[in-house]
Amino acid sequence: MYNGYKNENDVKVSFETALDLAGFGLYSYNLTALTGFIIIAYACISFGTTMIIPTSACELKTTNAQQGFIAAGPLVGIILGGVIGGYLGDKFGRRRMMFVSLLSASVVNALASISVDWIMLLILQSIASFCAAGMYSLSMTMLSESVPVAKRNLVVLIVTSIFLMAQGIMAVMAIPIIPLSFSIYLPSLGIHWNSWRLLVLVYSVPGLLAAVWLLTVKESPKYIYTQGKEQEAIDIIKSMHRMNKGKSAEDLHITGLMYNAQQSFGPSSTKEQIVPLFKTPLLKYTIIMTILFVFQQVGAFGIWLPTIANQFVQIVETGKSTDQSLCSILSTTIDTPPDPNAVPCSLNVTSLLFVLLVGALRSIVNGLLGLIINRVGRRNMAMAVALVCGLAGIITNLIPNAFGSAAFFVIFTLGILIVGLYTAITVALFPTNLRALAVALTMTGGRIGNFASVQILNLLLEVNCDAGFYLFSSIFASSAIVAAFLPNDKNLQINQAKKEDCS
Repeated sequence: MYNGYKNENDVKVSFETALDLAGFGLYSYNLTALTGFIIIAYACISFGTTMIIPTSACELKTTNAQQGFIAAGPLVGIILGGVIGGYLGDKFGRRRMMFVSLLSASVVNALASISVDWIMLLILQSIASFCAAGMYSLSMTMLSESVPVAKRNLVVLIVTSIFLMAQGIMAVMAIPIIPLSFSIYLPSLGIHWNSWRLLVLVYSVPGLLAAVWLLTVKESPKYIYTQGKEQEAIDIIKSMHRMNKGKSAEDLHITGLMYNAQQSFGPSSTKEQIVPLFKTPLLKYTIIMTILFVFQQVGAFGIWLPTIANQFVQIVETGKSTDQSLCSILSTTIDTPPDPNAVPCSLNVTSLLFVLLVGALRSIVNGLLGLIINRVGRRNMAMAVALVCGLAGIITNLIPNAFGSAAFFVIFTLGILIVGLYTAITVALFPTNLRALAVALTMTGGRIGNFASVQILNLLLEVNCDAGFYLFSSIFASSAIVAAFLPNDKNLQINQAKKEDCS
């Protein structure tokens, strides 16, 4: 029996053992960094509207309702493209589809910078988001399938922290650009090229750079293996070993991989990929994870975070209304003399720094949770996050103090951390040949919810802000009950590895 150490007399090893022998080194560092960068590119394209909506309002003359449509448009693209991206990733490969996704999304998003009206901006950014929809699930899946099981939690934690910091990174990118007062008239289009258009273009750059960077890594060996291409998978693992440990491929004595009788191999038909997700024993997990993603609507507040932060900062800077709750502040009219040197509809730099602070706090807390997650389990951690952050959202507008109310609001926004936990749980629950589609499908439920939530929240922030907080916070807190029906996964990943190692 194989004891975990290389021996030239050994002929076959399990796939997970092969990954362990390949080690964790330069190749793994490069892939982890690339995945984090792809996540940033995904955020810039899919959620760039959070910065663009308030800054383009003056030129495009958008109403509150129109801004809601612009905010929700990319979500429609993500909803439609998410499942398709996951399916194509399972069908044609994670790396190939990510390359296509990165290039197409970046080009279309760049075209949005010359939008002549809000409808053109909405359409182009929706198409860009459709193209980008598969980036998150495919990159996270490929990373999880390419590193040893002992390091899997760590790399997912790191990349999730980068994702949580993405909006803050977008704010940093916007800080030197948004205040610029240049305006170049383009008569052929009838538009003025200004700072918000430049920002849209800048948000397209990470995707192009990530596409080039993607050429430095191999396809997921687990995906190749499940396609029945055993020798190609072994060659990829040996290549990883060479980069990770600085040794030649011949030093890794693997001549075959042991097949798991429960694992299907070779290309799958559409029916073979989709039907198992809706049959026992996977149906239960498909339903639960979809409900959990639907109940997670903290992301809707994230869409409007720059706008909320901008209003909050401007009111607080006047020195008035600091004895009110957050919703009371948001309903307060700003009555200050106009600054003739100010860029119309420009976001307050302090508010952008606030967005950065929230992003940094999310990453820090995510890292702290990562230190104890192996002790309590992902399911239990998700239940705790949902309960604590949901209650914080309810309390937010019960405190008649601007800074205290804002503090609880920030705690509430930390609920977005649960997305990483849900993704990790989904990856562990579903088999390799269904994994990318399962992640995309369950996340699509949450994205459909986000589409509706963005519109509802946009309306409630204007007509009944308190009700918006109470509604979404209560739903989020109740997801702790739904998560209780998942298996206690304290040792789920270890058990999964043992299961896959069985021959």
